[in-house]
Amino acid sequence: MAGQYDAVIIGAGIIGASIAFELAKKGYKTLNVDKLSVAGAGSTVNTCAVIRTHYSTLEGTAMAYESYLHWKNWPEYLGVEDERGYAELREIGIVVLCCEDHDMSAHIDHHRELGIPVEVWDLETLKEKMPFIVTESFYPPRRPSDEDFGKSSGRSLTGAIYMPGGGYINDPQLSVHNVQRAAEAQGAEFRFRSEVVDIRRRDERVAGVTLAGGEEIDSPVVVNAGGPHSFIINRMAGVDSDMKISTRALRHEVHYIPAPEDYDLDRDGRLISDDDISGYSRPETGNKLLVGSQDPECDPKEWVDDPDEFNREVTDEQWQAQVYRMAQRIPSLRIPGQAQGIVDLYDVSDDWIPIYDKSDLEGYYMAVGTSGNQYKNGPMAGLLMAELIDVCEQGRDHDADPVRVTCPITGFELNAGFYSRNREIVEDSSFSVLG
Repeated sequence: MAGQYDAVIIGAGIIGASIAFELAKKGYKTLNVDKLSVAGAGSTVNTCAVIRTHYSTLEGTAMAYESYLHWKNWPEYLGVEDERGYAELREIGIVVLCCEDHDMSAHIDHHRELGIPVEVWDLETLKEKMPFIVTESFYPPRRPSDEDFGKSSGRSLTGAIYMPGGGYINDPQLSVHNVQRAAEAQGAEFRFRSEVVDIRRRDERVAGVTLAGGEEIDSPVVVNAGGPHSFIINRMAGVDSDMKISTRALRHEVHYIPAPEDYDLDRDGRLISDDDISGYSRPETGNKLLVGSQDPECDPKEWVDDPDEFNREVTDEQWQAQVYRMAQRIPSLRIPGQAQGIVDLYDVSDDWIPIYDKSDLEGYYMAVGTSGNQYKNGPMAGLLMAELIDVCEQGRDHDADPVRVTCPITGFELNAGFYSRNREIVEDSSFSVLG
């Protein structure tokens, strides 16, 4: 017999679980359907789990800060015990290195407007605080095969921005399990090892989903929170051709290397974001550093047509590009002979800013295009989507009159229309994982 729910959510990563939590608190009977075995087993499990507030737009900054305040008080936000314990925010602070080629004034302005703690360091302060880094500029970022790789531009960094509020979550998959338990306490249901193969319609409205094997689950609301599979799900729903902003899957690598011998976790263990070399790093368990890329133009992009079939092995070329670039900044890095890291997919939108929106198919909603930068915004993404769905299901035309969502802690009013599928390209975006 077909199941009946108020909302079916495709996906059980941090975004899908958070939507279920917030909808269930509003009294919706929800079901998350995921083809993997447990919550958070998709791209969420391989996230770098960075919690930061520096985004290229005011809306992105506000959403990140509100979510950070939820992560900071995680058990209180969830309101329920988890038999596995809670994921933890390792609040180590974030240093954004500044160079002449990247104007960081908007980031500073956003933080000050929203009352987010921020310090501006001049070059001398940067050298004092982080004596292990080289302050030369190497811009633009290059690959090791470039004959000019490693050459100074003849300039230096100009300083840094330091944000004490931020760091990373120690166990991202556990964090999703935490949200699952919180949602279940509100009546939400989760179903795993179940693949959606069709999104059914009745007239011009969504009617539910069909699973592999033929089982039909009825629901007047279906939410696409399918991560890197989002473009396939939108195609299944027949809405992909009616959107100005599209999404696709991008293969991405992050790497692990031993920390320098003189590296002290308590003293030096901050997260570093470096536009000059287009890389970032953060401490990792076992006195290691995790090193990632901020998607410079010199790095080829590997778009993936089938999110279930892609190379999951670290490549020597990208390992060298990311690790060697970071070694320009931190010369004392110990680079092992064997590449180590993880590979997964980003669900990338055209401007690297997410789509949190309805669609042209009534009852079908999307939380997609998270572009590798929205794990941190899980709490607010869930609230924004729940508010948007609830208001639209009561008859409001969100396209004509965008829903506004008040952040419960800071009081900032988010215009959900900023994340519309039909927006123009947001030119203020970083067009990278930075959002």
